[in-house]
Amino acid sequence: MKENIQTTRFENGLTLLTDRMPDVRSATLGFFYRRGARHEPAMLNGISHFIEHAVFKGTKKRSALDIAIETDRLGGNLDAFTMHEETGFAIKVVDRQLDNAFELLADLLTAPTFDERELRREQKVIIEEIKMTDDAPEEYLGELFNEKLFPGHPLGLPIAGTPRTVRTFDHETTRKFHAEAFTPENLIIAAAGNLDHQKTVDLAAKFFNQSPEIRNPKSEIRNPEIAAPILVKKNRNLEQAHVIIATPFVDARSERRYAADILTNALGGGTSSRLWQKVREQKGLAYSVGATAAMYQDCGVFSIYAGISPPKTEKVLGIALKELRAVVRDGISRDELELMKAQSIAAILLGLEDSATRAATLARLEMVHGRQISLAETLEKIEKVTIDEVRAVARDFFQTEKIAVGALGDFNGLKIKREHLEI
Repeated sequence: MKENIQTTRFENGLTLLTDRMPDVRSATLGFFYRRGARHEPAMLNGISHFIEHAVFKGTKKRSALDIAIETDRLGGNLDAFTMHEETGFAIKVVDRQLDNAFELLADLLTAPTFDERELRREQKVIIEEIKMTDDAPEEYLGELFNEKLFPGHPLGLPIAGTPRTVRTFDHETTRKFHAEAFTPENLIIAAAGNLDHQKTVDLAAKFFNQSPEIRNPKSEIRNPEIAAPILVKKNRNLEQAHVIIATPFVDARSERRYAADILTNALGGGTSSRLWQKVREQKGLAYSVGATAAMYQDCGVFSIYAGISPPKTEKVLGIALKELRAVVRDGISRDELELMKAQSIAAILLGLEDSATRAATLARLEMVHGRQISLAETLEKIEKVTIDEVRAVARDFFQTEKIAVGALGDFNGLKIKREHLEI
């Protein structure tokens, strides 16, 4: 499917991107802000996520019920999310509803009232959301582990904040942060589907072509120092043990990211991966096991996760470490390389059929790279990855002193020492 990407940059810093898909009847519209949890001061931890919720509680023109009814009337799928480096709002509708969808989202994001009574109610909702995380062992371990992995850095703080910080988000605090962070200069509007670029530009000019009331101060982004903690936490109420093995990894801007993705997928990215086959299929030690790579703009984290029976923890750790050693010493095979390339390329090509995926890709590329990377360039970079490049990534990042481990479960004397993590 052909890319029809156009870009307009406004004087106030707003960037608008469209990808026209004339053969579909849908359109996805996304508003992506270059602000997330890592841009918050510690005392306001969780406020971006809070604003993501709070804008739906009413504007100068619409009540919370009006917003809900209008969303349903559009017949679209409205989604909002907060991550460490961005906050996003996206809606997928039939093409003839794009103007109405744009007006609705623009109203939410430019004119929220942040009514004090509504905010107090939303504080309670988010505190319940935080409690849900605390009751989900995999997510709870992830937050504990992240704090140790990024000590003293915003990347180690929970995206939703804590009950203590959330309770401080009153009208004035929320309004001030919104005015400073959720500005046109921090905004990327990305749309894909059966749409017209100039009409979308006109809509953006109508609602966002103003200078911000408060000039957004340049946020100081501290590069994190990634630690190598060994965290073992006992919980007698759990039937399963939850284990994470992690190392620093390439960042989202690195040209090595293509080799890093192939390495991650070969180790634990699918049902043919080494960890899935050896831990689940051959040994029957886990239902859930795999590897992922989180790539931020200035750092990355490779991680292996497994949910297992507590007595099997050391055995699964041993298998995972053995596979890390193997790719450091011997790399991956030619067959694995070609399989992972085919898997990556298929995922990209299939994603081109979905307007939501294409809109999100437009925004992500602009946010990370400041430009659009063509499909041809991406596929060429994947095809050019060599076995030696994949092995070099493994050798640079899979090192004994960099290995971090987190474990949560009903352990009976489990001890993990650095010498047990030799690569």
